Amino acid sequence: MNAPETALQGQDTAVIGRLYIAFELGEKSWKLSLGDGVHAPSRCTVAASDMASVLTAISKAKARCGLAGQAPVRSCYEAGRDGFWLHRWLTEQGTHNLVVDSASIEVNRRARRAKTDRLDGDKLLSMLMRYHAGERRVWAVARVPTPEQEDERRLHRELGRLKQERTAHSNRVRSLLILHNLRVARIGDRLWKPWWNEHGPQLPPGLRAEIEREVVRLALVKTQIKTIEAQQREAVKLSAQPAIALLARLSGIGVGSSWLLVKELFGWRRFHNRREVAGCLGLAPTPYSSGESQVEQGISKAGNKRARWLMIELAWSWLRYQPTSHLTQWFNERFAPGGKRTRRVGIVALARRLAIALWRYLEYGEIPSGASLKPLAKGCRP
Repeated sequence: MNAPETALQGQDTAVIGRLYIAFELGEKSWKLSLGDGVHAPSRCTVAASDMASVLTAISKAKARCGLAGQAPVRSCYEAGRDGFWLHRWLTEQGTHNLVVDSASIEVNRRARRAKTDRLDGDKLLSMLMRYHAGERRVWAVARVPTPEQEDERRLHRELGRLKQERTAHSNRVRSLLILHNLRVARIGDRLWKPWWNEHGPQLPPGLRAEIEREVVRLALVKTQIKTIEAQQREAVKLSAQPAIALLARLSGIGVGSSWLLVKELFGWRRFHNRREVAGCLGLAPTPYSSGESQVEQGISKAGNKRARWLMIELAWSWLRYQPTSHLTQWFNERFAPGGKRTRRVGIVALARRLAIALWRYLEYGEIPSGASLKPLAKGCRP
């Protein structure tokens, strides 16, 4: 008897079959690729959100592959417009599901690449099998928030969209006025109506009506922005958001910025070290080293873009409102004497260090070295 047979003697060597499913989600229909890693995969198309058809397809695939009805099921789909509701439904059905970052999926770089939903589904299915076989770096798996954590993001994301709309309406009005050599500094404030009463009548009636409609939409957007900002301030004032209130105590960081950082980054992610913080923000370096060629490609930009953009803005604000902090002194010694490009490179490095300092401040209570705190606002609890 050989060694492997001796080692396996007396052990249960039965292989428990598993069914693997890859979802290719579309607006009107979903394409499913199903297989067990032994038989050739089967494919089917179901109407979007038709969950009864999905369960039927799973049952048929198990029967075709000779799997028991209670055989475990593992699935995946790409993160997109459907969000995480499908993941939660699959989890309720006892399926081990993965939500995959589509940008991390490897593609064939040889000549032209054929791309169809069928090929994409088969590719996802093969990568799912490889992932569960031990190749954990075959793609990047998205971290799924709880329904409560996901809902808490709605407020600041809506606020961001409203501010973009405000800028768009203001720019549109200015562009229309410039057609007739009229220029105004601010639109929609208390000085707008007297200015409009003086210059508006000289414009053509069609243009005047269009500008008035734009101003009405601009006023509505501004009202909604004020409502959301007041809601955020009230929540902080009533100590309903202690992490946000703690972060907003640092000079140079406001309630809106603190809200975004906590809800997008620090409030639901748990980091073990500074490298994870930089990597989640996309502020980690990406070296390219092959043979004699060694090039630094800059930051990866692979993380949360909202938080990354905000950290760059906060880095500039930190230099202004925290002049005595060690981070500001480090930047001034190393990058301030250089030119504009040197300072732009340095502000990214400062943003990375500042993000790590804010994480330590929230996680361990370590105030950034040399940083100053704002006094507590009236009515706020420490």
